[in-house]
Order: sequence, then C-alpha cells, then structure tokens
Amino acid sequence: MSRAQAVRAANALGERWVGQTDPGRGTVLMPAGVWPLLGLLAPAGSTTVQGELAQALGVPVAVAAERARALLGLLRDIPAVRSALGVWSDDRLRLSSEWLASVPADLVGRLTGDAGRDRALLYAWAAEQTDGQIEEMPVEPGPDNLLVLAAALTVRTDWIKPFRDYGAFGEDAADGWGRGVHYLTRATSLLDRAALLETSAGPLTELRVLGCGDISVHLLLGEPEAAPGDVLSAGIGVLSQRVRRTTADRLPVGVAGPGLTIEAVRRYEPEDRLFVSVPKFTVEAGHDLIAHRGLFGLETLASRSETEDRLPGLSDGEPPLFVNSARQKATASFSARGFRAASVTAMGMMGGSAGSTRKPPYLQRFVEVGFTRPFGFLAVHRLSGLVLAAGWVTEPDPGDDPWGAVPDESEEWEEWEESEED
Repeated sequence: MSRAQAVRAANALGERWVGQTDPGRGTVLMPAGVWPLLGLLAPAGSTTVQGELAQALGVPVAVAAERARALLGLLRDIPAVRSALGVWSDDRLRLSSEWLASVPADLVGRLTGDAGRDRALLYAWAAEQTDGQIEEMPVEPGPDNLLVLAAALTVRTDWIKPFRDYGAFGEDAADGWGRGVHYLTRATSLLDRAALLETSAGPLTELRVLGCGDISVHLLLGEPEAAPGDVLSAGIGVLSQRVRRTTADRLPVGVAGPGLTIEAVRRYEPEDRLFVSVPKFTVEAGHDLIAHRGLFGLETLASRSETEDRLPGLSDGEPPLFVNSARQKATASFSARGFRAASVTAMGMMGGSAGSTRKPPYLQRFVEVGFTRPFGFLAVHRLSGLVLAAGWVTEPDPGDDPWGAVPDESEEWEEWEESEED
C-alpha cells in the first residue's frame, strides 16, 4: 500500500512540474528522482519546513520518509531501472545517527572541502551510476558545502518489437518540423496501442510503445496550440483514470485525433493494421529546483538564516543548515531499438552563513499515427503506473540524404538480462 501511495504522490508532483514546462524548447525531467529526496529530508525539517514539504510531497511528514524508502525500493525492483542514493558530508558536520539510519544510502562518503577533489569524486559517482549518460553532478561542490544528497536514476529498455529505420527522410511540406527529420516506422495489428484522450487541453493522441523490463513509453500529440504542460499533465492523468481514453479499434472512421486517421480499406489479410511514424530523438535538460521553490516545498528550506536551523533533525549540532543548491540533470533518447533515460538530482547544503486483379476479400481498419510536430513523452512502469521520465520534443534527430547510405545503428545498447517478456 505504501508503494502505491508513493507512486500516486510522485506522479502528482510530476504532473505539477510538467505544468511549468517551457513551450519554446525540448526538455526532460524525472520526478521519481526528486520525490524521494524531499521525502527523506521532510522529517528532519523545522516546523515551517515540514509543512511546506508535506504540501509539495502530498503526504504527511510522519510517513514521508517511509514512502520515500518504499519508492526507492520499487525503483530497485524494476528490471529496466537502476537507482542509487548517495550522501556526502564534511567533517565539520555531525550527521544525526537517527536520520542517517533512516536513509537507504548506497554510499555515505566524506567531503574534503577541496573543490577540485570533491568535484572529481561527485562527478565520478554520477557517471558510474548513469553508465556515463550524466557525467556531472548538478550541484557544484565548494568549501562552504557541508552536505550533498544525490539520487541517480537510469531507465533502459529495448522495444519488444523494434521499429524499422530506413536511415532518414527528407523534408516534407506536410511536416511541422520545417526540416528533414529522421523517422522510425512500425506496423502492427494491435490497434489499442493508439488512443484518443479527451482532456481539458483538447483532444490528444496517445501511442504506447512497449519495452522489456515492464517499461512503456507513451507518446502524446495535441493540437498545434496545445501547451506542452497541459499535454503532459493529461498524459499523466490517464494513469490515474482521470482522463477518458478511447482506443483506435473503437474510434469512428475519419480524422479521429491529432495526427490520427482511420480508414476502412480492402485487404487480402484479415487483420486490422496500425502504422506509426515517430521521429528519433535525444533531449537533455538541466533544472534548477530552487527556481520553482514553491512547487518543491523549498520556500523556507532554501532560504539562509544565521539563527534558525532549517534542518534541526539532520545534524547533531552546529552549524544551522539550509539548502543552497538543488538541481537535476536529465537526458532521454528514443531510437529504433529502445529507450534510455537518466537523471542525477542533487541538493547541496551550507551552514548558516528527463497486386492482384481479384478484389481483396477483407474490409479492415487501417489506422495511421504520425508525429509530425512537437510532442510529449512519458516513460512509465507498466505494473505500478509510476512516471519515470516526462519530456517534450521540439528538435528530433535531423534527416540525412534519403538517397544516401542507411546508417549503421550499432549503438552500444548493452543487453540487460530480462526476467520476463511481454
């Protein structure tokens, strides 16, 4: 039960976060990498800090740490996910043994106060925990930093059925990208992978791409005027069944939704067909959580005080602490073979100063979905509904010469041993 409650709370934070997405550029964010850190800090906060964090977390402070540990436990149980938690403190800070015992850290280390040495230490940890996808710690160590708390999260899944990659496609006047884009295509008889969502942001087309290790990626296309935050929020709302979802096998013939058309065609095969075209993409982003301090419950926690300790339950004495830096770096990529995403979220604390002529016998549905303008995506754990990554694509991979050689997509997609196949 605690895991289910933690999932709902983390998704709710993610839904509010994506609502502040910048529509002018692509982005990726990973709320499941932020929520546990806030939950672990909440019990150590002052009365004011606890109240603000409880509102941001969506759970009472009394259970915040328990829910954070439950969410971290869930992440560690997902085959396609790797997660890690690290704590580094300066010798000048005596961490509370009670708080430290409540934190399921994979690493508890020491800061030296030497910015160069500490930077090398923290950067190496970030790169190791994300398989090199994130090579820097989001917070910058310095002589005044007494504590760094960081969470690394990596999602890697191969598609159960890969896309076809012809290399690239030239610019099409019907596209909204304004340039040649590298498209991936797939055909299937499973029409329910595509659906129309009826939302307050207008109709949205959703395409679900299933990967191994219990991961699915949901692609979301709205009308041209739909705000990215509204599109992504609606996509998360579907997971809690707050948004009506009608699958393509139940939609009427015609233009059924953004980028979604349905035809009745004569075919020689009895199966319906769903044909999709999706741009290959990679997006990267950095997020300053303190810039949205109200959203993350950091109003008081991120404000300096020489007299009031913002985290009295975290250390056994002086100096009074406050959060001076809270950031996330994230990246996500979508290719013919699968999906990858990674993030490192860190908080730094100082002391008070992601053709035959015969007529075809079968009249069948032909459903086509094309993502030909900016769209959103969610990486979701299928069994729990936890949103692992959310993002917006404005600049997909560029298209090459369609008459040139097909590129060799021999990316280093390490084979993860899967415990099950869908």
